[in-house]
Amino acid sequence: MAPKEPTAEQLSQLREKYTEGGQSHVFTFYDSLSNDEKAAFFEQLSKFDATSINTIAAKALAESAADHGKPKDAILEPLPSSVATSVIGTEQSKIDEWYKAGLDLISKNKVAVVLMAGGQGTRLGSSAPKGCYDIGLASHKSLFQIQAERIIKIAALGAEHASVAAGKVDVPWYVMTSGPTRQPTEDFFAQHKYFGLDPKNVFFFEQGVLPCMSNDGKILLETKGKVAEAPDGNGGIYNAMVESGVLDDMKKRGIKYIHAYCVDNCLVKVADPVFVGYTASLDADIATKVVRKRNATESVGLILSKDGKPNVIEYSEIDKATAEARDPENPELLKFRAANIVNHCYSLRFLETIPQWSKRLPHHIARKKIPHVSLDSGETVKPSKPNGIKLEQFVFDVFPLTEMDKFACLEVRREDEFSPLKNAPGTGEDDPDTSRRDIMAQGARWLQAAGANLAKPEDGFEVSPLASYGGEGLEDHAGATFYVPGVLEHK
Repeated sequence: MAPKEPTAEQLSQLREKYTEGGQSHVFTFYDSLSNDEKAAFFEQLSKFDATSINTIAAKALAESAADHGKPKDAILEPLPSSVATSVIGTEQSKIDEWYKAGLDLISKNKVAVVLMAGGQGTRLGSSAPKGCYDIGLASHKSLFQIQAERIIKIAALGAEHASVAAGKVDVPWYVMTSGPTRQPTEDFFAQHKYFGLDPKNVFFFEQGVLPCMSNDGKILLETKGKVAEAPDGNGGIYNAMVESGVLDDMKKRGIKYIHAYCVDNCLVKVADPVFVGYTASLDADIATKVVRKRNATESVGLILSKDGKPNVIEYSEIDKATAEARDPENPELLKFRAANIVNHCYSLRFLETIPQWSKRLPHHIARKKIPHVSLDSGETVKPSKPNGIKLEQFVFDVFPLTEMDKFACLEVRREDEFSPLKNAPGTGEDDPDTSRRDIMAQGARWLQAAGANLAKPEDGFEVSPLASYGGEGLEDHAGATFYVPGVLEHK
């Protein structure tokens, strides 16, 4: 339904709020707008509290200017062994134990999935949501489809584990979009018939937005009748889950554990039973997956203990000596090697406390080139260098608010679980070619372990998630030979 133009009283009250917040300039061109433009602009401005925005921006700018968060004087240590484990070196019997515990929770409909899918494929040369991207597999499956099929498969494995009908096990999928990606994402799911998922188990919701601001804290106008705004970062997931009704839906369903991850990882084990079972075994409120840092100079954030609290330190905040420090118990390894891959598991009881701490999460400054309308000329200005700021929160900012004994960290193998899609084709790292390569290499490893032959093992082979979630169930293909291009679509 189209927004309605405000009454004179409503407009006066809103103007007063923005004037009190020192942001009255947003109304500079209001009187020149059409009635429809006035209605839309009023609706947008009503979403924001100018005074609150000022407070957030001032605090973030002050902390940025003070070099806040740099660990110069902080005590940094790896996470204690009581809350950090690696699948590398762990006995298979223990991993199997976690797997069965996780499958048990899945079979009882206690596990949900939250996907952070607000990004667009701009760097990939696409204006569509990143999850729609085809990385060039023989099947031409999008990232969304690959992940949807993993949910279908793990639900089927959960049903098999509990000896119940497949339709009795649901793993609800909550897909967080941004404003620009919301409708294209919903349309893509509908066009592809939800990739075989039941639509009642797919819930779309939006992360919040915040106004873009000039370097001196003034809200920027994108047009004469629209504030420039940007998504509030992946840390906006917490408030968005509350405000959208996602959390209420989880409670109604009796969910106990929630797996949350980013859409750009083609190898992600969605609702991984090992991860869920591991989290449950420690009764953790937050668990995170990490991969081993490749080398001291890899540009990744690290999950560690900072002043006795779980935390993430960005690579730009780590000095050379810290980055190169060796593990005293195993000098072949880096002391700080737990690379953050934005892959988390939460207890529902923890997410129920969001209203108690969400306002304590910091906002971070991203300095950007932000096109805007000149208040003097009314013309659009396209800056050649950063002229303003976007405010965002990070999903891991909640870690330090968690007691160490309610936190857990599981190191997994990079080749099995982490291959992000971030760069344009042909870049050579974290691009569509490496994503495709890593999926094909994984499929080849699974088939060879099952006793199958590959005509060109160096080319790999695509194994659909519907055929195998994690390499299981391929024994019937022992002795068979697989040729590229091709896809093993079903078990």
